[in-house]
Amino acid sequence: MFLYLYSYLSLQMTVSYFTSISRDEEFEKSSDSIIPLFSLTYALAITFSITSCIRLDCVRNKVWVATFGVLSAGMAVLSSFGLLLYCGMPFSMTVATAPFLILGIGVDDMFIMISCWQQTQVHGDVEDRMAATYKEAAVSITITTLTDALAFYIGLLTPFGSVQSFCMYTGTAVLFCYLYNITFFGAFLALNGRRENSNRHWLTCMKVPEPEENSEKYNICSVGGAYDHETGKEEPMPINNFFKTYYGPFLTNNWTKGFVILLYAVYLGLSIYGCSQIKEGIDLKNLAADGSYVGSYYDNEDELFPEYGPNVMVVVADSEFQYWDESARNSLDVCLKSFEDLKLDGRSLVAKDMTLSWLHIYVNSRAVTNPNDQTVFMNSLPAFLQLSGFTQDVNISNKVIIASRMFIQTVNVSTAVDEKNMLNELRETAKDCPVKLVVYHPAFIYFDQYAVIVSNTIQNIVVATLAMLVISLMLIPNPICSLWVTFAIASVIVGVAGFMTFWDVNLDSVSMINLIICIGFSVDFSAHISYAFVSSNKRTANEKAIDAVYHLGYPIIQGAVSTILGVVALSAAESYIFRTFFKIMFLVISFGVFHGIVFIPVFLTFFGICGDKVGDKKVVECRSITLSQIGHVLVTQTG
Repeated sequence: MFLYLYSYLSLQMTVSYFTSISRDEEFEKSSDSIIPLFSLTYALAITFSITSCIRLDCVRNKVWVATFGVLSAGMAVLSSFGLLLYCGMPFSMTVATAPFLILGIGVDDMFIMISCWQQTQVHGDVEDRMAATYKEAAVSITITTLTDALAFYIGLLTPFGSVQSFCMYTGTAVLFCYLYNITFFGAFLALNGRRENSNRHWLTCMKVPEPEENSEKYNICSVGGAYDHETGKEEPMPINNFFKTYYGPFLTNNWTKGFVILLYAVYLGLSIYGCSQIKEGIDLKNLAADGSYVGSYYDNEDELFPEYGPNVMVVVADSEFQYWDESARNSLDVCLKSFEDLKLDGRSLVAKDMTLSWLHIYVNSRAVTNPNDQTVFMNSLPAFLQLSGFTQDVNISNKVIIASRMFIQTVNVSTAVDEKNMLNELRETAKDCPVKLVVYHPAFIYFDQYAVIVSNTIQNIVVATLAMLVISLMLIPNPICSLWVTFAIASVIVGVAGFMTFWDVNLDSVSMINLIICIGFSVDFSAHISYAFVSSNKRTANEKAIDAVYHLGYPIIQGAVSTILGVVALSAAESYIFRTFFKIMFLVISFGVFHGIVFIPVFLTFFGICGDKVGDKKVVECRSITLSQIGHVLVTQTG
């Protein structure tokens, strides 16, 4: 079926065209537009991940460790996608965004493990260093992995196939990412530890002299292995010292805390206002790439025929309907008239006298001499259909009309709410008709989302948030801090939902996927900080907050920047779907970082009970002992 729109500009005619399969074809083509961006985004993210781990000390340099961390994330994508494709799981276009996410999650866990490794004693046995690293890092990344995976698997509850496909692929990839991080990456971290213990060069693996005590004469070429002789640990990076010496004390200052509370109140107020203004629905032209003829058609249609909505099929689905019976035809006419009489908010929903019916034309034409005689009716029908062009509107098999269709023209349908109400009204009218009717339009598959998109989004968010709370209570040894993690999830979700309104992003199946992502990513930064706060051995709440941002501030910044770099190129994509993905990911990461290193540390200081009890350290050690044993096993196996 072809639709044409004509417009005359300066005596020139412009033709906009659209076919019944145009939307599907262009939807598939839009995924091709981001293929050139894959290499760019991965190159940016990988380059940053590796260069941010470079040290000028030729022994302490972590270039190879970072390289294998990125490789671990790539292996997770290949393994999960390969397994699910082998099992026959459908691969929708939305799944193409998953590798960007997994790269971000993988390198985030890598940064945490490297940071914890740097806090161990440089002259200790590799087994002990790995055990200490896993004790501090593995619980934290286990929390984030479980919450990320659960968030995605809960997304399977949605009735949308594209969302289910995305959630299955991404959730499985998260689990593989965790598995490779604590095994493959951990094994290489142990091998790298043996190299460091032998004071060997990061590139040549040749032994190099150590710098003399109280001397900073190490370099990236021939001298290395420097460490802090007071603590016995690796020398902290300048940015770590910044968090400890400047940022932490500034953040815990009473005046700063007051400003942070005021800033959060403004953030929350804007978010709630944005949520109240959120719009439902997706503009169908956004399913095609920019510059597509489909977009041009929809633009011209909106400009030239703004009062008209979809041209809807009314299908007679009863194979026993007697078209040659006058009373049956009258019943069908009454049904079509009831469609034309529909009103919505006092406005007509279907245009009168614009209904297109092959049956009306056939009966009133000279093509059939006696339309009330079955034999005459059926014998004359094929020739009429061939000459009139209605062949595709009547399905005939063995002289039996299996089904046929008419068309009604909807009007005054301009918003997503109008489309949802129109669909419901048409279906109710068809249901009440004595003739078995079905109403259909290719766009109905998208209009159907509007009826359940809000309820499904709320359902997924609530269920996932409760699951996050349970996991936090199990793994973070303080219920108050677990509640703060759950609070951070809800706060980030509200912020993203509110601010996406300001960025012209509607609530649809595309943004719904990204809100599910939001649940997983929003817990990452706050969980890391909260766990570091609880497990800190400092005495006061302010000292615990400073210690938490000192140890994890830089890894959080590294993870956030690498994730944003992994998606920033999508902002230039020709597809609305991928641009929306970038917008919401940018909001998620930005708000997640603010909660992780600004809001949550300040809020935790108001509840000094978090981690102050002596028994907390024992609880942390008990919950970490199994993971520290994994570190011992890895070193034994790699030895």
